[in-house]
Amino acid sequence: MTATRTAWHIPRYGRPETLTPVTLSMPQPGPTEVLIRIHASAVTRADGMMRKGEPLFARPFLGLRRPRNGLSGTGLSGEVIAVGDKVSRFAPGDMVFGEAGMRFGANASHICLDEDGVLMPKPDSLSHEDAAVLCDGVLTSWHFLRNLGHVQSGERVLILGGAGSLGSAAVQIAAVLGAEVTATCSARNAGSVASLGATHVIDYAREEALQPAAAYDVIFDTLGVASFSAAKPALAEAGRYLCPVLTLGRLPAILLSRLVGRKRALFAAAGLEKPQRLRAMLSEILTQIEQDRLAPVMDRVYPLADLVEAHAYVEAGHKRGNVVVV
Repeated sequence: MTATRTAWHIPRYGRPETLTPVTLSMPQPGPTEVLIRIHASAVTRADGMMRKGEPLFARPFLGLRRPRNGLSGTGLSGEVIAVGDKVSRFAPGDMVFGEAGMRFGANASHICLDEDGVLMPKPDSLSHEDAAVLCDGVLTSWHFLRNLGHVQSGERVLILGGAGSLGSAAVQIAAVLGAEVTATCSARNAGSVASLGATHVIDYAREEALQPAAAYDVIFDTLGVASFSAAKPALAEAGRYLCPVLTLGRLPAILLSRLVGRKRALFAAAGLEKPQRLRAMLSEILTQIEQDRLAPVMDRVYPLADLVEAHAYVEAGHKRGNVVVV
């Protein structure tokens, strides 16, 4: 009998209900690939955007009418169960975590990935659930705050959306870098965001965070809820506005800010970095985790069979930290 695996297919762009469970033949690892039995995989806002085909200008890369790859999920953690004959970094029995990238297909029972991709040994101290989400909010926030925003000790940093996957990581990372952290969130999340390292917490329903002359050195808009023009008055003289949500409306601001004034709107997709660079960043992140200075925040864990429900929960926009399926 031919071995099979379970996965989730996206036959067309649309709501969570478009996700369809499928049974596929078990992939065989190529010469430089490893076959991974997945123990946990992330369900992210970015996964939901891919399922919906958003933003529209990304469809030439994702697929014009439906996802070109057709499978769901990017972040994962699991066990290597087979390797290609040229693989040197991993062996059967190794616990690993990483991301599938544009290959997708992490919301599944098994996956084949190249050993030279974004794939790392999983520390024994880290659960599969926690490891599965490191390549989403934690890695993205590390990239934007440390590599793009160059946050320095003593600077004032505002995190817009401090309770989600990116925000909960960003608050911790900015604090680790020595910044004075202000974060926005709902009233119900204020205590948890403060416990992550935010010195000041703003209830976005009651107070405007982008006050003129606030003089933030960095504003990290994790959800794309503002714009550079709205954030600019709240920035210091050489302040930086960072947003991982690239839209056609933000692109002119990014380009023009390089030419006019000292305030900058900056963007550089973490996913476009070379795998070896991303692995180096993950090594830095693991060091912070081992030193108890950083930890992924977990909201909910669903069975893999409940992926539709997990997507619907993430899409509702009220999650605190991360969501995974196991």
